[in-house]
Amino acid sequence: MVLNEPLKNYKLRKIKLMCFAIDEIKKGVILFLLMLTVLCWFPLWSYGQQSSFQAQKTVCNPLNLSYRFALFGHPAREGADPTVVLFKNKYYLFVSKSGGYWSSDNLINWKFITSSDLPWEDYAPTAVAIKDTLYFLASTALSQKRCIYKTANPESGEWTIAKADFPIKMTDPDLFLDDNGRLYFYYGCSNKEPIHAVELDPHTFNPIGKTVDCFNSDMDQFGWERNGDYNTSTDRPWIEGSWMNKYKDKYYLQFAAPGTEYKSYADGLYIADSPLGPFKAADLNPVSYKPEGFIAGAGHSSTFQDKFGNFWHMATMSISVNRPFERRLGLFPAFFDKDGTFYTYTGFGDFPHDIPQRRLNGPEDFQPSGMLLSFNKPVEVSSAMPDCQKEKATDENIRTWWSARSGHKGEWIVLDLERQSKIAAVQINFADVKATIRGRNDSVCYAYLLEYSNDKHNWKELADKRSNKTDVPHDYIELKTPVTARYLRLTNEHVPGGNFSISDFRVFGKGTGKLPQAISGFKAIRDSADGRNVTLTWAKNKETVGYNVRYGVQPDKLYLNYQVLNSGSVTIRSLDDKQAYYFTVDAFNEVGITRGRKVISIKSK
Repeated sequence: MVLNEPLKNYKLRKIKLMCFAIDEIKKGVILFLLMLTVLCWFPLWSYGQQSSFQAQKTVCNPLNLSYRFALFGHPAREGADPTVVLFKNKYYLFVSKSGGYWSSDNLINWKFITSSDLPWEDYAPTAVAIKDTLYFLASTALSQKRCIYKTANPESGEWTIAKADFPIKMTDPDLFLDDNGRLYFYYGCSNKEPIHAVELDPHTFNPIGKTVDCFNSDMDQFGWERNGDYNTSTDRPWIEGSWMNKYKDKYYLQFAAPGTEYKSYADGLYIADSPLGPFKAADLNPVSYKPEGFIAGAGHSSTFQDKFGNFWHMATMSISVNRPFERRLGLFPAFFDKDGTFYTYTGFGDFPHDIPQRRLNGPEDFQPSGMLLSFNKPVEVSSAMPDCQKEKATDENIRTWWSARSGHKGEWIVLDLERQSKIAAVQINFADVKATIRGRNDSVCYAYLLEYSNDKHNWKELADKRSNKTDVPHDYIELKTPVTARYLRLTNEHVPGGNFSISDFRVFGKGTGKLPQAISGFKAIRDSADGRNVTLTWAKNKETVGYNVRYGVQPDKLYLNYQVLNSGSVTIRSLDDKQAYYFTVDAFNEVGITRGRKVISIKSK
């Protein structure tokens, strides 16, 4: 059949229109599927964009937690005496006087959980997992009720009473479940009494057998047990904060001394073949020690394993300016070496570090992810109170601070790194000068704008937190991509009370130039009248920011660390009078670390 021309054209047009319609339908279906896919993925994408914790891989002590303000006395924050347990694949952190506890999937991002069921005004909480239940107990010496609480779901904040009248009145409890199912209880906080221990029935929580005295202070032998920031006092120390771990059939009972308000606050260790002793002091003591740096102290801790089998030490760190119990928390890796020697690695302990997603072999796997760029660098400020000068914002001392004259929007501080440097992270430590906050409430937050520049005229945004509504007293900003800059400007938008004040404006990354030279002229002299003391000296180098003394009781086990800034000498008063020691000194600057080449030994007294 032959079509005439008009009919032919009409049918061709109709066919084209049908094809066009089909194509449009196909496009519509494809577009709909694409939109559906985007909508399905949007919540996940949005969460990743909005949550700074998603990309964060590092932490920097003190931990950036919403530490509660004290309810009475001089206004100041408090967070201390931590217990961490891994329960149902989450970490739970319990802290004195906090009004709640925290949970985490990764030891980086901590979520606060409160509960009306637990006694938040009792000090030094402990927790233990028994099968599918988590149990909680805090100090009962001053408490009206002596209860043990339990929950199968700590995320809910709902707890019930497991033991209504725990029979032991005490301070600083520790519940330890042995791998054979037997439960033990350790406690004590005194400058007279020893650490005590007793077995408990895991069903009734009643004591089984007699309570034993584990050990007491021996400050005449152990210099680190002496009171004071630098172990110079003759007053008896407080022995407290017991914590038990088991490792390869040995029982490791740690404890804290000499006092929570001191920079020298540390953990010692006794070891036994059974949970109730007899206990013998470890050759290496203290096992957790950080007497210097931006924030000092590493006592009253809990030692736990992560999901990869690594040991961690969550410790109490000291500020103790506004009140003796003004404290914070620090997280440090801990290790058992091939001989069973236990130690906590605190070297560069308030620098940024990666939280590993694998098994650590030793301190060599836990070195700083960025070097300190801000120490003693010049600053300009919008205003300053007479006793809170601007220089205190970069002096690497959490016990001093710069404060503007007000908390008004627009107060600012500009930091000059003096040369262009690669910036990887910033830690802003707020000091809360003249704040009168009590307790915990949702209105406590800090808001600010952080910018960077190379000429102090053209500024670029580094972190815009002017709309921040969260409590970030030690806000830590890890950059996804480092920036090169010389100047940083921090401008206040809002503080929760008092003045815009900074204890330190800390910057980390990598500077320009060369690594420092290895130290020279190194000497170590033990005090002939008091073997607990040693004085180390070396030739100070102008290209060096600071030094890290590494020492121990064997030449291949230099596990203890003591940081020294801007000096060529240090006197350490924390030695065991009966031990020989070995020392070396690393030098560090803004580029990196140069390990000490010379190891010096000193004999026991």
